[in-house]
Amino acid sequence: MTGEERRNKIVQIMTNDNEPLSGTKLAKRMQVSRQVIVQDIALLRANGMDIISTNRGYMIGQKGDVKRVFKMIHGDDEVETELNAIVDMGGRVEDVFVYHKVYGVVRAEINVKSRRDVKQYLDDIKSGKSGLLKNVTSGYHYHTVYAEDNDTLDLIQQRLQELGFLAKLQDYEPVDFWKEE
Repeated sequence: MTGEERRNKIVQIMTNDNEPLSGTKLAKRMQVSRQVIVQDIALLRANGMDIISTNRGYMIGQKGDVKRVFKMIHGDDEVETELNAIVDMGGRVEDVFVYHKVYGVVRAEINVKSRRDVKQYLDDIKSGKSGLLKNVTSGYHYHTVYAEDNDTLDLIQQRLQELGFLAKLQDYEPVDFWKEE
């Protein structure tokens, strides 16, 4: 099998599977090393393929989705409520990030799209030795949320506002978190 054929097969597998696939699983299915898969993913991305890396593996981004960044503030005991509100309204939480005055933007991909993902994410946090990223900035944090359309994002924003989770941007915070660095 040529490299191009292998990459086409990887895209086919990832398109048909709704769950993230680890590099190790892909390597076993393709009968190559994990490093070959990492290189293939890099080549696919370089050719414009929207491949998302999560802590559970790779997946193809959903075409046609729109995104919005929400600035949030709440306690640790409200994380489940926050994330469930987003996924219940049809959103997918791609990441969590903070804007630290010294370190700048610190980001972690979480790719939460269902209540099951919310539970898994919270279980992972509880079982680890690290805490929530939001706690390095006194609870302030951001989520990039994807949805099918802007109406859905508006509904998510309204629900987060009702719950009291939305926070106002401060003067020192950058407005465009997505500029190329």
